Amino acid sequence: MSEIVGVFHVSLGVMVVLVLAVLLLFWYLRDVTQKRHTVLRNFPIVGHLRFFFESLGEYFRQYFFLGDREEMPFNRATRAWVYRLAKNEGGMIGFGSTYDINQSGALVFVNAAFPVLDSDHRPSPPVMIGEGWCDKPFAARSLINISGMSFGAISRPAVRALSQGAALAGCYMDTGEGGLSPYHLEGRCDVIFQIGTAKYGVREESGRLSDLRLRELAGHEHVRAFEIKLSQGAKPGKGGVLPAAKVTAEIAAIRGIPMGKDSLSPNRHPETGTMEELLDMVVHVREVTGKPVGIKTAIGGWQFMHELAEAVRRRGLWSAPDFLTIDGGEGGSGAAPQALADHMALSINEALPRVVDALIENGLRERIKVIASGKLLTPAKVAWALACGADLVNSARGYMFALGCIQALRCHQNTCPTGITTHNQKLQRGLVVEDKAERVAHYTRNLNQEVEMIAHACGVPHARELRREHVRIVQPNGQSQALNMLYPYPSPPAAD
Repeated sequence: MSEIVGVFHVSLGVMVVLVLAVLLLFWYLRDVTQKRHTVLRNFPIVGHLRFFFESLGEYFRQYFFLGDREEMPFNRATRAWVYRLAKNEGGMIGFGSTYDINQSGALVFVNAAFPVLDSDHRPSPPVMIGEGWCDKPFAARSLINISGMSFGAISRPAVRALSQGAALAGCYMDTGEGGLSPYHLEGRCDVIFQIGTAKYGVREESGRLSDLRLRELAGHEHVRAFEIKLSQGAKPGKGGVLPAAKVTAEIAAIRGIPMGKDSLSPNRHPETGTMEELLDMVVHVREVTGKPVGIKTAIGGWQFMHELAEAVRRRGLWSAPDFLTIDGGEGGSGAAPQALADHMALSINEALPRVVDALIENGLRERIKVIASGKLLTPAKVAWALACGADLVNSARGYMFALGCIQALRCHQNTCPTGITTHNQKLQRGLVVEDKAERVAHYTRNLNQEVEMIAHACGVPHARELRREHVRIVQPNGQSQALNMLYPYPSPPAAD
């Protein structure tokens, strides 16, 4: 019997070797005869190792070769910091910082000789949006809030966790351009509904804006405001892209589009080709909904703000948007053409102070609130934005890290290993909504606390009192310069 088993094993082994030999021969012949890849034609079989290691290169660099302060779009130190705050483990470190305060662009806050005592701390007051200009103004309570990420671009459990976490922490959540889903409302958090160029969720069958749908959405108690999106940091001049693989039946129904086809938004609102038409749209949406209406845009130069200010001065303050969401060219959590992601629109570092200055110069600073967005996910960057003049800060990728994102760079492939940007239910299973909602809440609360800590160290009672003179920026020569010297406060217009 043992001899028969031995013969069987030998025969099986021979068959396996023959099959492998045939497969290798087939593979060899296919490589040497194909005409697309030079490496494979010259080095059949072995040449595949080159493509294999190239595909793994970004992951090896991320975990083994790059330092804590290297790597893009976010380095390991930044990601680890967000993870710690989201897990409520605190932001304490030992033996000094790895942040190089001598590098060009480094942020240095001006510590006060007599910082604010604990007994003199004051909570940052909420920002009132649309007060006096619409029926139902909105009080934004948190310094940091969840930026626009569409249901479709991110998964059902991700939206649920963000909604529940936002409610726990008291911040608002922007829907992104993909429409309002039941999962946005599940947590009963404050919601800003974004009107994208394709009008998803508020479109008539023809694709035009539907007043009926606007009224229905405004009827939801937790939909607090509406945001007309002109562009976003990842791809100014290009509409949103949701690949067909991610357009499920549910997402198609919410957006009002066919299932299983690429969801492509126009690169602008067809009905707003001028500033006058854009402000007409702002006024119309505010009149229909009774709620604040703002504009989201990336900034490429100063023409937009000049035209906006001139049009509002001519028409009257009633025609102004209630808020401006300024996205930097470094922003972007979704799919985008690399040519635009790399080279289109100004960084938030330059765009934000210029936008605030334009509002001050034209007497619109009190009328129009400013929300800053674009890689602002650490307390230093949030405090910098407030010092520049922002009223609020939005973050998308910060909250993705709070949900467990590992920066796998697969957001557009429907293969996200953490379940955040995929509709593969096997991958979504790893995202436990209740746990991640707690992490979203921890991240929000802890980030707010650390921004307040910076403010107190600068000698002001709360973070909304931060000003440009509290921040210094390291220049290429290694010397720092005060932000109010780099961007001096402009003079408001003379009173009539």
